[in-house]
Amino acid sequence: MGKAIKSAREAKGWTQEQLAQLVDRSPRNVMYIENRGQHPRLNTFYQLMTLLDISVDQFFYPNTEESKSDLRSQIDFELNSLSDKELTVIQGAIQGVLKARDMED
Repeated sequence: MGKAIKSAREAKGWTQEQLAQLVDRSPRNVMYIENRGQHPRLNTFYQLMTLLDISVDQFFYPNTEESKSDLRSQIDFELNSLSDKELTVIQGAIQGVLKARDMED
């Protein structure tokens, strides 16, 4: 969980201090969550997941994530941070790759 929180925080360009202020915790507490695997209280967990747009499925249903490669999991995580407009660009790129692959066959 700590890696997901740290990655999402960094993707938003926030420091640990800024995130700590948003969830009314100390920067040290955020550091412990990110780097030492400390589990936050439920309210803090909810705030972190909401602020950072992190899906909780990976924490409550970890077996569904095991079948994904690390790269696929990272791409899924990054896709969750994109707007619908940005996702349209990604969708076009995927369709182009699939069309090119079909032309090779």
